[in-house]
Amino acid sequence: MLTFNDILQARERLHGVAHRTPVLTSRQFNEQAGCEVFFKAENLQRVGAFKFRGAYNKLASLSETERQRGVLAFSSGNHAQAVALSAKLFGIPAVIVMPEDAPQIKVAATRAYGAEVIFYDRYTQSREETGERLCQERGLVLVPPFDDYAIMAGQGTSALELLEDVPELDSLLVPTSGSGLLAGCAVAARHLRPNIRIFGVEPEAGNDTWLSFREGRRVEIPVPKTIADGLQVSAPGQLTFPIIRALVEDILLVSDGEMIETIRFMLERMKILVEPSGAIAAAAVRQRKRDFSGQRVGVIVSGGNVDLAKLAAYLQQS
Repeated sequence: MLTFNDILQARERLHGVAHRTPVLTSRQFNEQAGCEVFFKAENLQRVGAFKFRGAYNKLASLSETERQRGVLAFSSGNHAQAVALSAKLFGIPAVIVMPEDAPQIKVAATRAYGAEVIFYDRYTQSREETGERLCQERGLVLVPPFDDYAIMAGQGTSALELLEDVPELDSLLVPTSGSGLLAGCAVAARHLRPNIRIFGVEPEAGNDTWLSFREGRRVEIPVPKTIADGLQVSAPGQLTFPIIRALVEDILLVSDGEMIETIRFMLERMKILVEPSGAIAAAAVRQRKRDFSGQRVGVIVSGGNVDLAKLAAYLQQS
């Protein structure tokens, strides 16, 4: 199981490498949401997303022999960039398997960090099978996107920092898909504040974790079609699901339109750029998916990597 000590060890590895991202507030957001919200701005993290925390911690936990073999990851973008940059920092080769429809801004950034990008069709091919085949053929070490304790521990450092900066939180909302971020944050938050209420948030079109919670087992759905490209996993992880089922109160659902409205607010009023996946937890508070009236609520803003052409289209829609 993932422990709080694992998260503390991850913090030591990340010290001086990852950014300690700021906690932001907005009076107007608070007025509209009916509660006091504290945004952990992981869109300002290296590579523009929380994923750097887990990827670097995973590579730092490998043996020197494993690192020299090179690493492989599969990702729609943020994990891809995180592994690519982490590998560059360690001076080792990285291969990234990405879907053909991944945002070009994320593909370009991944290549700019020096990684080799190999594409697959997310609707007809399995990224896991593609990744496993390449690992066997090239002798690479797999760096999973979420279903790994070192990855979860790294991601959990975001909630650790948030609760150090704002200890008296009543609730914490975290984006979820494979649930690596949610699992890590839940372990950190429960240790630091045992009575805190923890919620995962995912797209209405990609409600695999919501369904899994209600059936008490991992439920797999077809690859969801949503603008939240970072949340298009079809099932929660085998390792992450038992953790979140034990520690998380519920999963909340947000529509694509609600994400777009929140992106617009955060860009216009808070002057920060957030991608759809990164805005989803804020959208759940803003749209009052639960009654957080009068509470102090922590929100993980997980990333800010959005294609500018798509952003313009989103804003035009709203």
